[in-house]
Amino acid sequence: MTTSITQFNGRHAEAADLAPLAFAGFAHFTAMQVRDRRVRGLDLHLDRLRTASDELFGRHLPDEVILQQLRAALADGPSDASLTCFLTSRPGEFARADDELDLDVLIKVGDAATPPSGPLSLDAVEHERHLPRVKHVGEVSKTLLLRRANARGFDDAAFLDRRGRLSEATIWNLAFWDGRTVIWPEAEVLPGVTMQILARRFDALGVLQRTQEVRPGDLDTGLAAAVMNSWSPGIPVARIGDRTLAQDPKFLRVLHAAYDIEPSRNV
Repeated sequence: MTTSITQFNGRHAEAADLAPLAFAGFAHFTAMQVRDRRVRGLDLHLDRLRTASDELFGRHLPDEVILQQLRAALADGPSDASLTCFLTSRPGEFARADDELDLDVLIKVGDAATPPSGPLSLDAVEHERHLPRVKHVGEVSKTLLLRRANARGFDDAAFLDRRGRLSEATIWNLAFWDGRTVIWPEAEVLPGVTMQILARRFDALGVLQRTQEVRPGDLDTGLAAAVMNSWSPGIPVARIGDRTLAQDPKFLRVLHAAYDIEPSRNV
């Protein structure tokens, strides 16, 4: 059975609520996987919503308001689900902001995600996201570049910044592995919640990590790579562009082990 629940400001959404948002692009969001009504990294999701609201709207809603609305949305759904929480404002885009903006919360609950198993092939394309540290809506380039990558025979696309550095992928963070150390790309990227979970749990496992510039010319069979988002802490990558990468099962075990020790919290 397919799950589809949409709530607006803590109640079931109606057409009049959704119509002004149908083609609007001034909003941000966070996406999470709910398992047994619990979420890993809930503090990071709430921090993301606060920070992005301050960036876009100059104010944010209290955490408890967000949590109440998350609970209301999940009350009618299954215990395992995908949840996306959007924040937008009135007045919306292309409108002068008043001194006091009204913030709206739109929550979508759907079926739990099933991530691809990989390994994935990623096209390497030049692209830099606007406001990369904000998970905002309206990024037509990500879908366009995904589809162009598919047409070229790739599963997805990875981004190169103007300095030729690998940064992230369409809906994924990137990580590399040299056999001992997890390497995060040094570039402007969205700090994904799963990425942050792994980074803060590696120490407990004694896993080394560092941030450094990674360019296509650095990629060879001595490096492994993986992508991650709320769907999975690690999906292997077979190649980026024309560069073949190592397939190291230990890397995937490290990523999943770090994610597994992150406590989950009741919403």
